[in-house]
Amino acid sequence: MVSADLLEILRCPHCVRQTDGLLDLVKDTWLVCRDCGRKYPIVEDIPVMLIDEGSKWIDTSADQLPVPPPPIE
Repeated sequence: MVSADLLEILRCPHCVRQTDGLLDLVKDTWLVCRDCGRKYPIVEDIPVMLIDEGSKWIDTSADQLPVPPPPIE
């Protein structure tokens, strides 16, 4: 489980320079950007905040995200 303190400070690395880049925790295993819709997986309690990884899921609706997220390649 990702700590609440960490969730408060994490921001979308793609959006943070232009907007707030706020993230919502979805299904306890994904962080979804409110601005761009990129979805960052949380793997073994570690958020994977790579823009390329978040972009892989941009067209997937939040309710269709797999739980648990697939392994990072």
